[in-house]
Amino acid sequence: MAKMMGPRFKQCRRLGLNVCGHPKAMDRAAKGTSRADKKLSPYGIQLLEKQRLRAYYGVLEKQFVNYVKKANKSEESTGTALIQLLECRLDNLVYRLGFASSIRQARQMVVHGHILVNGKRVDRPSYGVSIGEVISLREKSQSNTMFKESFQINAFSQYPYLSKDLDSYSGVLIKRPERQEVPIEINDILVVEYYSKRL
Repeated sequence: MAKMMGPRFKQCRRLGLNVCGHPKAMDRAAKGTSRADKKLSPYGIQLLEKQRLRAYYGVLEKQFVNYVKKANKSEESTGTALIQLLECRLDNLVYRLGFASSIRQARQMVVHGHILVNGKRVDRPSYGVSIGEVISLREKSQSNTMFKESFQINAFSQYPYLSKDLDSYSGVLIKRPERQEVPIEINDILVVEYYSKRL
């Protein structure tokens, strides 16, 4: 199974944006370390924004293109539909619910079978969660101190499209996320423009 690897902080500095969510990711960022510090053509600006969005969710190019194609067929605007598809990935929602401290850790939890969807084990990070589905920590994994502490520390980090139950170590996707509710600094219009001439 392919996945994005490499130094996270270095990637953040290169993209000029804290895409991994770590508070110290941009500590060593200096003028000239980011691509955004250079004079970019319209194509270069679109490419940078696309790479930032991919990095936020840890998705490789081939899979990302499939998300764009699917978003193109949606009744929503392509940019909004693309963000919704990415945001509703299982690994991302495990991260948003607070089970993990990063997307990479959330992905690992899913692959290792710690996460259940509607009571059944799902080990595919790209699984698209539907409205009403319950994401929970496997009973055996609830005794893991790291998972418990992470979920409790993030108890008050709420998103309007998610409902959390601290007692049962679970959460539910209650609605499709609105674009303004998703906490990422991305101009999705530029991403759509990048692919408009390539698909």
